[in-house]
Amino acid sequence: MNKNILIKQVSAALLAAGSLLFTAACTQDKTEAADTEVEEADKGLAISKSTSETIVDDLTKYGEQHQDSIAVISTRHGDIKVRLYKDVPLHRANFVRLTKAGFYDQGEFYRVVKGFAVQGGDSDNRTMKMGNYKVPQEYNPKYIHKKGALAMARYGDERNPDKESSSHNFYIVLGEPRDAGQLAGYEQQHNMKYTPEQKEIYKTIGGEPGLDSEYTVFGEVIEGMDVVEKIAEEPVDSQDWPRQVVKHTVKMTNK
Repeated sequence: MNKNILIKQVSAALLAAGSLLFTAACTQDKTEAADTEVEEADKGLAISKSTSETIVDDLTKYGEQHQDSIAVISTRHGDIKVRLYKDVPLHRANFVRLTKAGFYDQGEFYRVVKGFAVQGGDSDNRTMKMGNYKVPQEYNPKYIHKKGALAMARYGDERNPDKESSSHNFYIVLGEPRDAGQLAGYEQQHNMKYTPEQKEIYKTIGGEPGLDSEYTVFGEVIEGMDVVEKIAEEPVDSQDWPRQVVKHTVKMTNK
């Protein structure tokens, strides 16, 4: 697991996403051949082939064929249901693709910062391989780092000036309520303006506005925030790694 990709309070980075499809066909018909390619990707036979040069086309095609938007992240503490935003198409497709390939079934929540965020997607024990790529940033100002937001981690600006997301590491936001003065400071710092609705969310629900505009938010928790809180309570070492592994599996669902 790459310990250089971490969540840093207020100014830092986290990770996310990437996977494949697998489709089988028995004839030479072009349509059936295309279906076969998709099936193969779904079974995880293609994620190792994506590169920085092909990833946008790969995810665009995959996203057109797979419109899934609800996923369940299962842990020993319980299930977390998340909704993926369809207007953040590359990140959504990447998460769905990795999930259907089984890539996330070999992952864990490997970094926990109580009151800030929990980070998952990677594992030292993973056997499934994937291609070397990053997902282009898809920052959307209507999606903020409210409590329960699902976003992708990334390397820091010095080595990643375009703020591209990790291929597979993701995080779920915790955070505390913020007052008007604090929010005004973040607006000035990030050269952005919150809507009245967003300000109310931060004042009542809370979150981490210091991460806004820096990382791509592509979904949110719709059930199981109590499970996220339980993960955040895990005892950790000096690097915020849980002392007891918190493995996760991820499945797409229709409900």
